[in-house]
Amino acid sequence: MATVFEKPKSLTDAPLHYCPGCTHGIVHRLVAEAIDELGIEGKTIGIAPVGCSVMAYDYFACDMIEAAHGRAPAVATGVKRSLPNNVVFTYQGDGDLASIGLCETVSCACRGENITVIFINNAIYGMTGGQMAPTSLVGQVTQTSPYGRDAATQGLPIRISELLATLDAPAYIERVAVNNVANVRRAKKAVLKAFKTQVEGKGFSLVEVVSTCPTNWGLTPQKACQWVEEKMIPQYPLGCFRDKFAEAK
Repeated sequence: MATVFEKPKSLTDAPLHYCPGCTHGIVHRLVAEAIDELGIEGKTIGIAPVGCSVMAYDYFACDMIEAAHGRAPAVATGVKRSLPNNVVFTYQGDGDLASIGLCETVSCACRGENITVIFINNAIYGMTGGQMAPTSLVGQVTQTSPYGRDAATQGLPIRISELLATLDAPAYIERVAVNNVANVRRAKKAVLKAFKTQVEGKGFSLVEVVSTCPTNWGLTPQKACQWVEEKMIPQYPLGCFRDKFAEAK
């Protein structure tokens, strides 16, 4: 019998610890598939964050480094500059990247560091109990916004892709989602392109993935995917915000 579907070689056999319906597992697979297709597993170094994906080092078969909370882009910068022929990526959630690590993220993008950032946006702090994140929607109920996020006192959500696209240095920035099959396919293309951008030496690339958190949203996995479609995507529209070298052609 022919094998038509199998686990990517760049994923280990370790069982994932994520909650049922969490889309971290889907994105892990997409990253691993990109590494496999480009044949770069032996030269890839991943930087794990603090957050739900803190144990990403258990799941990717490439070399991994654990960074302090929010410091993954700084660690990735040091690794890439020390080992310029290696492929370096960070895998970060919105609390890690858009809150405590926002300065590192913007500075890294502004310098145009030749790394790839995979950014998981599920609009909430997942690992620590469901507090409001910089990406939480106006009106969204969280542990620290029990009456819903109030724009007047807590500000508006940060659109990271749009923010970074205002900088001159980044090479490629795209926002995707993984709430249905069509979006997963588009997400795979974006992740692959982000890694290719680095392999070709073009500079900083980031893929923002609009994702689910059924546990902290208080929804079933199916309803969480619907919530992404109905609530998150209108706030975080999908699309390519920067393709520097395509624009130059």
